[in-house]
Amino acid sequence: MTYLLRSAGYRYRVAVDGQEGIDLAREELPDLVLCDIHMPVLSGYEVAKQFKQDARLRDVPIVAVTAYAMVGDREQILSSGFDMYIAKPIKPETFIQDIETMLSPERVAQQL
Repeated sequence: MTYLLRSAGYRYRVAVDGQEGIDLAREELPDLVLCDIHMPVLSGYEVAKQFKQDARLRDVPIVAVTAYAMVGDREQILSSGFDMYIAKPIKPETFIQDIETMLSPERVAQQL
């Protein structure tokens, strides 16, 4: 993912666990967050919950990028607060287009 983001001209930050991700988001106020479900310290579910409860973060799109792909996982993930679901392994040929659907048109235009 980082290679694809960098190749498309996006800047990104990487967190090693859910709590660090929330802390970075509060500092940076990102345009978009990509989040796994299974992470140390706080799960992706808890990250999404805290985003939606935080007035400064609730409008930041949060995308689950996860290997959880069993029947019902997508619905559970979206109902827990994520705005989008992308199954791993990601499809490199469509990944950037997929996440750009969650960005404002102005943000996407900055990359062109």
